[in-house]
Amino acid sequence: MAMAQMTPQVSKLLEQALALSVEEQEALAESLISSLDGKLDGGILAAWDEEIKKRIADLDSGRAKAVFWKEVHRRNLDKILNSH
Repeated sequence: MAMAQMTPQVSKLLEQALALSVEEQEALAESLISSLDGKLDGGILAAWDEEIKKRIADLDSGRAKAVFWKEVHRRNLDKILNSH
């Protein structure tokens, strides 16, 4: 399964979304997820279920470590701002 490429327009929207308050980001994320309801095929949902199980196993075994959201946010914002 290939992930969709992020276009410049989507990158700009993401940059703007990341500048919102946590509450605004949560509302936006919920709205976007709700808009996909019923539009994702079973193969995509099954693939995500498998990926989630793999990631939980990686965390439980110590193969992966958790990163605070604030750090993830900073790294992603840096990538977006430095990709232009």
